[in-house]
Amino acid sequence: MRKIFLITIFMMILISCKDRSQEIIITGDDFHAANENLSKTMVHDIFSPPVASRVYAYSNIAAYEVMSQFNQNYNSLAGQLTEFSAVPKPDSKNINPQMAALTAFYEIGKSLVFTEEKMTKKRDSLFNSWKEKDEEVFLASEAYGMKVAQHIKNWMSQDNYAETRTMPKFTVRTDDESRWQPTPPSYMDGIEPHWMKIRPFVIDSSNQFKPAPPPEFSMEKGSRFHNELMEVYNIREEIAQDEENSEKMAIAKFWDCNPYVSILRGHLMFATKKITPGGHWIGITKIACQKSEADFDKSVYAYAKTSMAIADAFISCWDEKYRSNLVRPETLINKYIDESWSSVLQTPPFPEYTSGHSVISGAAAIALTDIFGENFSFDDDTEVDYGLPIRSFPSFKAASEEAANSRLYGGIHYRAAIEVGLEQGHQLGAYVIDNLKMTSSSAEIASN
Repeated sequence: MRKIFLITIFMMILISCKDRSQEIIITGDDFHAANENLSKTMVHDIFSPPVASRVYAYSNIAAYEVMSQFNQNYNSLAGQLTEFSAVPKPDSKNINPQMAALTAFYEIGKSLVFTEEKMTKKRDSLFNSWKEKDEEVFLASEAYGMKVAQHIKNWMSQDNYAETRTMPKFTVRTDDESRWQPTPPSYMDGIEPHWMKIRPFVIDSSNQFKPAPPPEFSMEKGSRFHNELMEVYNIREEIAQDEENSEKMAIAKFWDCNPYVSILRGHLMFATKKITPGGHWIGITKIACQKSEADFDKSVYAYAKTSMAIADAFISCWDEKYRSNLVRPETLINKYIDESWSSVLQTPPFPEYTSGHSVISGAAAIALTDIFGENFSFDDDTEVDYGLPIRSFPSFKAASEEAANSRLYGGIHYRAAIEVGLEQGHQLGAYVIDNLKMTSSSAEIASN
Protein backbone atom coordinates (compact mmCIF):
# COMPACT_ATOMS: atom_id res chain seq x y z
CA MET A 1 0.00 0.00 0.00
CA ARG A 2 2.83 2.34 0.95
CA LYS A 3 4.55 1.48 -2.36
CA ILE A 4 1.44 2.45 -4.34
CA PHE A 5 1.19 5.70 -2.39
CA LEU A 6 4.82 6.61 -3.11
CA ILE A 7 4.41 5.82 -6.81
CA THR A 8 1.32 8.05 -6.92
CA ILE A 9 3.18 10.91 -5.26
CA PHE A 10 6.10 10.47 -7.67
CA MET A 11 3.79 10.56 -10.69
CA MET A 12 2.13 13.73 -9.42
CA ILE A 13 5.53 15.38 -9.04
CA LEU A 14 6.46 14.37 -12.60
CA ILE A 15 3.21 15.79 -13.95
CA SER A 16 3.70 19.05 -12.04
CA CYS A 17 7.25 19.34 -13.43
CA LYS A 18 6.12 18.72 -17.00
CA ASP A 19 6.90 21.50 -19.47
CA ARG A 20 4.24 24.00 -18.48
CA SER A 21 4.64 25.90 -21.73
CA GLN A 22 2.17 23.38 -23.12
CA GLU A 23 -0.49 25.11 -21.05
CA ILE A 24 0.03 28.30 -23.04
CA ILE A 25 -1.98 27.97 -26.21
CA ILE A 26 -1.19 30.61 -28.85
CA THR A 27 -3.12 30.42 -32.13
CA GLY A 28 -3.32 32.20 -35.44
CA ASP A 29 -6.03 34.42 -33.97
CA ASP A 30 -3.43 35.90 -31.61
CA PHE A 31 -1.32 36.88 -34.59
CA HIS A 32 -4.32 38.28 -36.45
CA ALA A 33 -5.09 40.39 -33.38
CA ALA A 34 -1.51 41.70 -33.36
CA ASN A 35 -1.75 42.86 -36.98
CA GLU A 36 -5.18 44.37 -36.34
CA ASN A 37 -3.77 46.26 -33.39
CA LEU A 38 -0.96 47.55 -35.57
CA SER A 39 -3.44 48.63 -38.26
CA LYS A 40 -5.66 50.48 -35.80
CA THR A 41 -2.66 52.23 -34.29
CA MET A 42 -1.54 53.45 -37.70
CA VAL A 43 -5.05 54.63 -38.53
CA HIS A 44 -5.04 56.62 -35.30
CA ASP A 45 -1.59 58.05 -36.05
CA ILE A 46 -2.50 58.79 -39.73
CA PHE A 47 0.36 56.99 -41.44
CA SER A 48 0.91 57.52 -45.15
CA PRO A 49 0.37 54.40 -47.29
CA PRO A 50 4.08 53.93 -48.17
CA VAL A 51 5.24 54.35 -44.58
CA ALA A 52 2.53 51.99 -43.31
CA SER A 53 3.73 49.33 -45.77
CA ARG A 54 7.22 49.54 -44.26
CA VAL A 55 5.81 49.06 -40.75
CA TYR A 56 3.82 45.96 -41.75
CA ALA A 57 6.80 44.43 -43.54
CA TYR A 58 9.38 44.77 -40.78
CA SER A 59 6.97 43.71 -38.01
CA ASN A 60 5.89 40.58 -39.86
CA ILE A 61 9.40 39.70 -40.97
CA ALA A 62 10.49 39.79 -37.31
CA ALA A 63 7.79 37.29 -36.36
CA TYR A 64 8.56 35.12 -39.38
CA GLU A 65 12.27 34.94 -38.62
CA VAL A 66 11.57 33.71 -35.09
CA MET A 67 9.08 31.13 -36.34
CA SER A 68 11.45 29.87 -39.05
CA GLN A 69 14.06 28.97 -36.42
CA PHE A 70 11.72 26.36 -34.95
CA ASN A 71 9.65 25.10 -37.92
CA GLN A 72 11.73 23.21 -40.48
CA ASN A 73 9.01 23.72 -43.12
CA TYR A 74 9.84 27.43 -43.32
CA ASN A 75 13.17 28.87 -44.43
CA SER A 76 14.88 31.89 -42.95
CA LEU A 77 14.94 35.02 -45.10
CA ALA A 78 18.64 35.52 -44.40
CA GLY A 79 20.46 35.91 -47.70
CA GLN A 80 17.14 36.26 -49.54
CA LEU A 81 16.26 39.83 -48.60
CA THR A 82 18.51 42.75 -49.46
CA GLU A 83 21.41 43.02 -46.99
CA PHE A 84 19.66 40.75 -44.48
CA SER A 85 21.87 38.41 -42.43
CA ALA A 86 20.96 35.48 -40.19
CA VAL A 87 19.24 36.21 -36.90
CA PRO A 88 20.66 34.84 -33.61
CA LYS A 89 19.96 31.18 -32.99
CA PRO A 90 17.71 30.12 -30.09
CA ASP A 91 19.75 29.70 -26.93
CA SER A 92 17.28 28.02 -24.60
CA LYS A 93 15.12 24.92 -24.60
CA ASN A 94 12.41 26.81 -22.73
CA ILE A 95 11.46 29.09 -25.64
CA ASN A 96 7.86 29.02 -26.81
CA PRO A 97 8.23 29.85 -30.54
CA GLN A 98 4.84 31.56 -30.91
CA MET A 99 5.41 33.63 -27.79
CA ALA A 100 8.83 34.72 -29.04
CA ALA A 101 7.43 35.54 -32.51
CA LEU A 102 4.72 37.76 -31.04
CA THR A 103 7.30 39.42 -28.79
CA ALA A 104 9.41 40.30 -31.83
CA PHE A 105 6.36 41.52 -33.77
CA TYR A 106 5.20 43.84 -30.99
CA GLU A 107 8.68 45.17 -30.34
CA ILE A 108 9.20 46.17 -33.98
CA GLY A 109 5.65 47.49 -34.37
CA LYS A 110 5.92 49.55 -31.19
CA SER A 111 9.20 51.08 -32.34
CA LEU A 112 7.69 52.25 -35.63
CA VAL A 113 4.42 53.89 -34.55
CA PHE A 114 3.82 57.17 -32.76
CA THR A 115 1.23 56.14 -30.18
CA GLU A 116 3.23 53.36 -28.53
CA GLU A 117 0.73 52.87 -25.70
CA LYS A 118 -1.83 51.54 -28.17
CA MET A 119 0.58 48.71 -28.96
CA THR A 120 1.91 48.17 -25.47
CA LYS A 121 -1.53 47.91 -23.87
CA LYS A 122 -2.40 44.80 -25.87
CA ARG A 123 1.13 43.44 -25.63
CA ASP A 124 1.35 43.82 -21.85
CA SER A 125 -1.99 42.09 -21.41
CA LEU A 126 -0.64 39.08 -23.30
CA PHE A 127 2.73 39.15 -21.58
CA ASN A 128 1.22 39.24 -18.11
CA SER A 129 -1.03 36.27 -18.82
CA TRP A 130 1.92 34.27 -20.20
CA LYS A 131 4.13 35.16 -17.27
CA GLU A 132 1.50 34.07 -14.78
CA LYS A 133 1.22 30.66 -16.44
CA ASP A 134 4.94 29.98 -16.76
CA GLU A 135 7.45 32.66 -15.86
CA GLU A 136 10.48 30.60 -16.92
CA VAL A 137 9.14 29.97 -20.40
CA PHE A 138 7.91 33.54 -20.72
CA LEU A 139 11.28 35.08 -19.82
CA ALA A 140 13.18 32.78 -22.19
CA SER A 141 10.72 33.46 -25.01
CA GLU A 142 10.68 37.21 -24.41
CA ALA A 143 14.48 37.35 -24.35
CA TYR A 144 14.79 35.52 -27.65
CA GLY A 145 12.05 37.57 -29.30
CA MET A 146 13.83 40.75 -28.24
CA LYS A 147 17.15 39.46 -29.62
CA VAL A 148 15.59 38.86 -33.01
CA ALA A 149 13.82 42.22 -32.88
CA GLN A 150 17.13 43.97 -32.20
CA HIS A 151 18.66 42.20 -35.20
CA ILE A 152 15.75 43.43 -37.35
CA LYS A 153 16.16 46.96 -35.97
CA ASN A 154 19.84 47.00 -36.90
CA TRP A 155 19.00 45.90 -40.44
CA MET A 156 16.04 48.28 -40.65
CA SER A 157 18.15 51.27 -39.64
CA GLN A 158 20.16 50.93 -42.85
CA ASP A 159 17.25 51.15 -45.32
CA ASN A 160 17.63 54.92 -45.92
CA TYR A 161 14.31 55.79 -44.25
CA ALA A 162 15.91 58.12 -41.69
CA GLU A 163 17.82 59.91 -44.44
CA THR A 164 14.66 60.53 -46.48
CA ARG A 165 13.10 62.33 -43.49
CA THR A 166 15.50 65.22 -44.00
CA MET A 167 15.40 65.39 -47.81
CA PRO A 168 13.74 68.42 -49.45
CA LYS A 169 10.03 68.66 -50.19
CA PHE A 170 8.80 67.99 -53.68
CA THR A 171 9.03 71.03 -55.95
CA VAL A 172 5.82 71.71 -57.84
CA ARG A 173 6.30 72.86 -61.43
CA THR A 174 3.99 75.70 -62.46
CA ASP A 175 5.45 76.12 -65.96
CA ASP A 176 4.01 72.85 -67.30
CA GLU A 177 0.33 72.02 -66.93
CA SER A 178 0.98 68.33 -67.55
CA ARG A 179 2.76 68.14 -64.19
CA TRP A 180 1.10 67.36 -60.87
CA GLN A 181 -0.42 70.19 -58.85
CA PRO A 182 -1.68 70.00 -55.23
CA THR A 183 -5.42 69.35 -55.13
CA PRO A 184 -8.33 70.54 -52.97
CA PRO A 185 -9.39 70.83 -50.27
CA SER A 186 -6.08 70.74 -48.37
CA TYR A 187 -3.65 71.35 -51.25
CA MET A 188 -1.09 69.20 -49.44
CA ASP A 189 2.52 68.82 -50.54
CA GLY A 190 3.35 65.66 -52.45
CA ILE A 191 3.94 62.92 -49.88
CA GLU A 192 7.07 60.76 -49.81
CA PRO A 193 8.76 62.13 -52.95
CA HIS A 194 11.93 60.20 -52.02
CA TRP A 195 10.32 56.83 -51.30
CA MET A 196 12.05 55.27 -54.31
CA LYS A 197 15.29 55.69 -52.33
CA ILE A 198 14.13 53.27 -49.64
CA ARG A 199 15.98 49.94 -49.78
CA PRO A 200 13.74 47.28 -51.36
CA PHE A 201 13.06 43.94 -49.70
CA VAL A 202 13.06 41.50 -52.63
CA ILE A 203 13.21 43.44 -55.89
CA ASP A 204 16.63 44.53 -57.15
CA SER A 205 15.86 48.24 -57.41
CA SER A 206 13.00 50.71 -57.36
CA ASN A 207 12.96 50.93 -61.18
CA GLN A 208 13.18 47.19 -61.88
CA PHE A 209 9.54 47.15 -62.97
CA LYS A 210 9.52 50.57 -64.59
CA PRO A 211 6.31 50.75 -66.63
CA ALA A 212 5.82 52.28 -70.05
CA PRO A 213 5.31 56.06 -69.82
CA PRO A 214 1.76 57.41 -69.62
CA PRO A 215 -0.08 58.55 -72.76
CA GLU A 216 1.37 61.75 -74.14
CA PHE A 217 -0.23 64.78 -72.54
CA SER A 218 -2.62 66.53 -74.89
CA MET A 219 -5.80 68.54 -74.40
CA GLU A 220 -6.67 68.13 -78.07
CA LYS A 221 -10.02 66.42 -78.57
CA GLY A 222 -9.62 62.91 -79.88
CA SER A 223 -6.14 62.40 -78.42
CA ARG A 224 -5.73 59.37 -76.17
CA PHE A 225 -4.99 61.51 -73.13
CA HIS A 226 -8.02 63.74 -73.67
CA ASN A 227 -10.24 60.71 -74.21
CA GLU A 228 -9.11 59.23 -70.91
CA LEU A 229 -9.71 62.54 -69.16
CA MET A 230 -13.24 62.72 -70.57
CA GLU A 231 -13.87 59.13 -69.46
CA VAL A 232 -13.18 60.19 -65.87
CA TYR A 233 -15.50 63.15 -66.25
CA ASN A 234 -18.31 61.14 -67.85
CA ILE A 235 -18.21 58.35 -65.28
CA ARG A 236 -18.61 60.95 -62.54
CA GLU A 237 -21.62 62.40 -64.38
CA GLU A 238 -23.08 58.89 -64.72
CA ILE A 239 -22.68 58.19 -61.00
CA ALA A 240 -24.28 61.54 -60.14
CA GLN A 241 -27.52 60.41 -61.78
CA ASP A 242 -28.22 57.94 -58.98
CA GLU A 243 -25.46 57.94 -56.38
CA GLU A 244 -27.37 55.89 -53.80
CA ASN A 245 -27.81 52.92 -56.13
CA SER A 246 -24.64 53.23 -58.18
CA GLU A 247 -22.48 50.10 -58.07
CA LYS A 248 -19.53 52.18 -59.25
CA MET A 249 -20.05 54.54 -56.32
CA ALA A 250 -20.15 51.56 -53.92
CA ILE A 251 -16.94 50.16 -55.36
CA ALA A 252 -15.16 53.51 -55.20
CA LYS A 253 -16.07 54.03 -51.56
CA PHE A 254 -15.22 50.48 -50.53
CA TRP A 255 -11.64 50.79 -51.81
CA ASP A 256 -11.08 54.45 -50.86
CA CYS A 257 -8.45 53.69 -48.17
CA ASN A 258 -7.25 57.31 -48.10
CA PRO A 259 -5.87 58.33 -44.68
CA TYR A 260 -5.67 61.96 -45.83
CA VAL A 261 -9.36 62.74 -46.37
CA SER A 262 -10.09 66.28 -45.12
CA ILE A 263 -13.59 67.48 -44.22
CA LEU A 264 -14.55 71.16 -44.32
CA ARG A 265 -17.13 72.54 -41.88
CA GLY A 266 -17.31 76.29 -42.32
CA HIS A 267 -13.87 77.57 -41.38
CA LEU A 268 -12.89 74.28 -39.73
CA MET A 269 -11.05 71.43 -41.40
CA PHE A 270 -10.55 67.99 -39.87
CA ALA A 271 -9.44 64.58 -41.08
CA THR A 272 -11.43 61.36 -41.21
CA LYS A 273 -9.17 58.46 -40.34
CA LYS A 274 -9.14 55.47 -42.66
CA ILE A 275 -7.10 52.35 -43.23
CA THR A 276 -4.38 52.45 -45.90
CA PRO A 277 -4.52 50.35 -49.11
CA GLY A 278 -1.85 48.06 -47.68
CA GLY A 279 -3.82 47.79 -44.45
CA HIS A 280 -6.86 46.67 -46.44
CA TRP A 281 -4.86 43.82 -48.00
CA ILE A 282 -3.42 42.89 -44.61
CA GLY A 283 -7.06 42.59 -43.54
CA ILE A 284 -7.73 40.31 -46.50
CA THR A 285 -4.77 38.19 -45.41
CA LYS A 286 -6.45 37.68 -42.06
CA ILE A 287 -9.72 36.71 -43.76
CA ALA A 288 -7.93 34.13 -45.93
CA CYS A 289 -6.04 32.67 -42.98
CA GLN A 290 -9.19 32.31 -40.92
CA LYS A 291 -11.25 30.83 -43.75
CA SER A 292 -8.54 28.26 -44.50
CA GLU A 293 -8.03 27.57 -40.77
CA ALA A 294 -4.33 28.37 -41.09
CA ASP A 295 -2.36 27.69 -37.92
CA PHE A 296 -0.09 30.23 -36.25
CA ASP A 297 2.97 29.44 -38.36
CA LYS A 298 1.20 29.52 -41.73
CA SER A 299 -0.51 32.77 -40.73
CA VAL A 300 2.86 34.36 -39.95
CA TYR A 301 4.15 33.13 -43.31
CA ALA A 302 1.13 34.59 -45.15
CA TYR A 303 1.45 38.01 -43.52
CA ALA A 304 5.20 38.17 -44.09
CA LYS A 305 5.06 37.26 -47.79
CA THR A 306 2.11 39.56 -48.50
CA SER A 307 3.53 42.51 -46.58
CA MET A 308 6.86 42.27 -48.40
CA ALA A 309 5.10 42.23 -51.78
CA ILE A 310 3.08 45.30 -50.74
CA ALA A 311 6.14 47.15 -49.44
CA ASP A 312 8.16 46.59 -52.62
CA ALA A 313 5.10 47.52 -54.70
CA PHE A 314 4.98 50.93 -53.02
CA ILE A 315 8.67 51.50 -53.70
CA SER A 316 8.17 50.56 -57.36
CA CYS A 317 5.02 52.64 -57.77
CA TRP A 318 6.42 55.75 -56.08
CA ASP A 319 9.48 55.54 -58.32
CA GLU A 320 7.21 56.01 -61.33
CA LYS A 321 4.89 58.56 -59.72
CA TYR A 322 7.60 61.12 -59.17
CA ARG A 323 9.33 60.35 -62.47
CA SER A 324 6.28 60.86 -64.72
CA ASN A 325 4.86 63.47 -62.32
CA LEU A 326 1.51 63.48 -64.09
CA VAL A 327 -1.34 65.87 -63.32
CA ARG A 328 -4.53 64.53 -61.71
CA PRO A 329 -7.87 64.54 -63.58
CA GLU A 330 -9.46 66.92 -61.07
CA THR A 331 -6.97 69.69 -61.86
CA LEU A 332 -7.64 69.59 -65.60
CA ILE A 333 -11.41 69.14 -65.35
CA ASN A 334 -11.69 72.12 -63.02
CA LYS A 335 -9.57 74.23 -65.37
CA TYR A 336 -11.00 73.25 -68.75
CA ILE A 337 -14.41 71.63 -68.31
CA ASP A 338 -16.21 72.45 -65.05
CA GLU A 339 -14.67 74.51 -62.28
CA SER A 340 -17.22 73.17 -59.75
CA TRP A 341 -16.59 69.49 -60.60
CA SER A 342 -15.40 67.23 -57.80
CA SER A 343 -14.36 63.60 -57.84
CA VAL A 344 -16.25 60.87 -55.95
CA LEU A 345 -13.15 60.26 -53.86
CA GLN A 346 -10.90 62.96 -52.52
CA THR A 347 -7.77 63.10 -54.66
CA PRO A 348 -4.75 61.92 -52.64
CA PRO A 349 -1.67 64.17 -52.42
CA PHE A 350 0.82 62.75 -54.92
CA PRO A 351 1.20 62.42 -58.72
CA GLU A 352 -1.18 60.30 -60.76
CA TYR A 353 0.76 57.67 -62.72
CA THR A 354 0.75 54.75 -61.97
CA SER A 355 -2.18 54.00 -59.67
CA GLY A 356 -0.94 52.96 -56.23
CA HIS A 357 -4.05 50.88 -55.55
CA SER A 358 -3.51 49.03 -58.80
CA VAL A 359 0.16 48.25 -58.20
CA ILE A 360 -0.09 47.13 -54.58
CA SER A 361 -3.38 45.28 -55.08
CA GLY A 362 -1.89 43.43 -58.02
CA ALA A 363 1.21 42.46 -56.03
CA ALA A 364 -0.77 41.43 -52.93
CA ALA A 365 -3.17 39.34 -55.01
CA ILE A 366 -0.31 37.41 -56.61
CA ALA A 367 1.26 36.71 -53.20
CA LEU A 368 -2.02 35.57 -51.65
CA THR A 369 -2.90 33.43 -54.66
CA ASP A 370 0.46 31.69 -54.32
CA ILE A 371 -0.39 30.86 -50.70
CA PHE A 372 -4.10 30.03 -50.83
CA GLY A 373 -4.83 29.15 -54.47
CA GLU A 374 -6.33 30.58 -57.66
CA ASN A 375 -10.05 30.33 -56.89
CA PHE A 376 -10.07 31.27 -53.23
CA SER A 377 -13.41 33.05 -52.69
CA PHE A 378 -13.89 35.28 -49.66
CA ASP A 379 -16.15 37.85 -48.05
CA ASP A 380 -14.24 41.06 -47.43
CA ASP A 381 -15.40 42.70 -44.19
CA THR A 382 -12.26 44.82 -43.80
CA GLU A 383 -14.16 48.10 -44.17
CA VAL A 384 -17.07 47.29 -41.83
CA ASP A 385 -15.41 49.27 -39.02
CA TYR A 386 -15.50 52.29 -41.34
CA GLY A 387 -19.22 52.05 -42.06
CA LEU A 388 -19.04 50.12 -45.33
CA PRO A 389 -20.76 46.82 -46.18
CA ILE A 390 -19.13 43.46 -46.91
CA ARG A 391 -18.17 42.73 -50.51
CA SER A 392 -17.59 39.22 -51.85
CA PHE A 393 -14.97 38.09 -54.37
CA PRO A 394 -14.33 34.82 -56.23
CA SER A 395 -10.54 35.27 -56.04
CA PHE A 396 -7.77 37.60 -54.93
CA LYS A 397 -7.14 38.65 -58.53
CA ALA A 398 -10.80 39.59 -58.94
CA ALA A 399 -10.54 41.73 -55.82
CA SER A 400 -7.37 43.39 -57.14
CA GLU A 401 -9.09 44.21 -60.44
CA GLU A 402 -12.01 45.81 -58.63
CA ALA A 403 -9.64 47.75 -56.38
CA ALA A 404 -7.84 49.05 -59.45
CA ASN A 405 -11.04 50.06 -61.26
CA SER A 406 -12.29 51.80 -58.13
CA ARG A 407 -9.80 54.59 -58.82
CA LEU A 408 -11.41 55.32 -62.21
CA TYR A 409 -14.89 55.27 -60.66
CA GLY A 410 -13.60 57.50 -57.87
CA GLY A 411 -12.45 60.10 -60.39
CA ILE A 412 -8.82 60.18 -59.31
CA HIS A 413 -7.04 58.14 -62.03
CA TYR A 414 -7.03 57.78 -65.78
CA ARG A 415 -7.50 54.32 -67.28
CA ALA A 416 -3.85 53.94 -68.31
CA ALA A 417 -2.61 54.35 -64.74
CA ILE A 418 -4.99 51.59 -63.65
CA GLU A 419 -4.31 49.04 -66.37
CA VAL A 420 -0.56 49.57 -66.50
CA GLY A 421 -0.37 49.76 -62.70
CA LEU A 422 -2.19 46.46 -62.25
CA GLU A 423 0.22 44.75 -64.65
CA GLN A 424 3.15 46.38 -62.85
CA GLY A 425 1.87 44.90 -59.59
CA HIS A 426 1.31 41.46 -61.10
CA GLN A 427 4.85 41.36 -62.50
CA LEU A 428 6.37 42.51 -59.25
CA GLY A 429 4.29 40.03 -57.22
CA ALA A 430 5.39 37.19 -59.48
CA TYR A 431 9.01 38.21 -59.00
CA VAL A 432 8.59 38.16 -55.23
CA ILE A 433 7.13 34.65 -55.12
CA ASP A 434 9.68 33.35 -57.64
CA ASN A 435 12.65 34.73 -55.72
CA LEU A 436 11.62 34.04 -52.14
CA LYS A 437 12.07 30.43 -51.09
CA MET A 438 10.14 30.59 -47.84
CA THR A 439 8.76 27.05 -47.68
CA SER A 440 10.17 23.58 -48.08
CA SER A 441 8.67 21.34 -50.75
CA SER A 442 6.67 19.44 -48.12
CA ALA A 443 5.13 22.66 -46.84
CA GLU A 444 4.25 23.75 -50.37
CA ILE A 445 2.53 20.43 -51.02
CA ALA A 446 0.61 20.71 -47.75
CA SER A 447 -0.56 24.23 -48.56
CA ASN A 448 -1.93 23.39 -52.03
